[in-house]
Amino acid sequence: LATATLTTPASASPAGTRAVSTVRAVATGIFSYHSPDSGDLEIEDPDNGECRLLLQGATSAANHTDTRATLFHDHDCEEPLGRMNPGEEKTFPDPIPHSVIFG
Repeated sequence: LATATLTTPASASPAGTRAVSTVRAVATGIFSYHSPDSGDLEIEDPDNGECRLLLQGATSAANHTDTRATLFHDHDCEEPLGRMNPGEEKTFPDPIPHSVIFG
């Protein structure tokens, strides 16, 4: 998981400006899942905090990222269903998850 904010002192920047650079946080690895209609699918290196749709839902999943995944019953990441830690695999009875957020 890489997150960094670098700040340059105003005295080291041209004309006394202040430079700020942010590196986006991502979950490194692959989150794989099985969709009832689309088969086996993957999400590779997902951005943390971004709601990702699980096409037609997931009947099973494997979190091979370095970040915890929170699964949701709905399509908009509003109705939490459970969490998956890094390295965890699960099979889901009804209700199945339809979206996921990492981080």
